Amino acid sequence: MAKSDDAAKAPAGKGKLKLILLIVVGLILAIGASVGGTWYIMHSSASKPAPAAETASNVKQPAIFEPMLPAFVANFNQNGRQRYLQVSMTLLARNQADLDALKVHMPVIRNNLVMLFSAQSFDALATPIGQEMLRQKVTASVQEVSQKELGKVAIEQVLFTNYVLQ
Repeated sequence: MAKSDDAAKAPAGKGKLKLILLIVVGLILAIGASVGGTWYIMHSSASKPAPAAETASNVKQPAIFEPMLPAFVANFNQNGRQRYLQVSMTLLARNQADLDALKVHMPVIRNNLVMLFSAQSFDALATPIGQEMLRQKVTASVQEVSQKELGKVAIEQVLFTNYVLQ
């Protein structure tokens, strides 16, 4: 009987040893997966910009207004009558450094605008649509000089603060 008791205990001891070995291997795999998952999440979130940085870049800077003085005056000859256009403008920008850099090129901008005003039709300028079209052309002209000279668009738009047509 002693042999049968020893034979019965031996397989049970090997079964417990296998069970313990499986539990240890399972724990090691679980710890490894946990460390690997944590490393992956930390690495992927480090490569992405923080949400706070995204919202900070999407927020517009406060508007900066720079008047273009003196006002522009252009004359027209319509049906034998002398006609005049006087326009006061203000530049809308978001970055003071860009605006200061653009001020250096103000003679080129003013020259382009005088040529633009004198090339317009007096009848078209008398309508609200014509005024808005002129404002958009002026904005495009200033942005073109800004892009050419500074390598970026320094102003958002040009606003007419006074528009007299007689």
